[in-house]
Amino acid sequence: MSTQQSTEEAIDEKLKDFLETLEESETYQQFVEANERLENDEEAMALLEEFQQKQQQMQQSFDQSIMQELRELKEEMAENETIQHHQAAQQAFVELLQETDDAISEQIGKQFAQSTGGGCC
Repeated sequence: MSTQQSTEEAIDEKLKDFLETLEESETYQQFVEANERLENDEEAMALLEEFQQKQQQMQQSFDQSIMQELRELKEEMAENETIQHHQAAQQAFVELLQETDDAISEQIGKQFAQSTGGGCC
């Protein structure tokens, strides 16, 4: 077994440990629960779907009435407890992942999960 292979195996093992720890974290568990709650809330899902449809319509052609509908839907979404809970849990999880990225970046001396800003081609 080469040194490179054993190093890569050690990295794989540490990665598995990290992922298990992440999955066991309270932040991740809250995100999963919020996601399940959202998926099971028909009213919240209908609001989100309608909002996405209106956004697509706006991208195809700007219309003041659609813009107003989007504003109203956004207000309804802001008042929906399930959506708000999901957004808060999602934000907390994103922040945890950002902290992880920052810690890795600091250790390797380079930006670890840098966005390249777009598609592959």
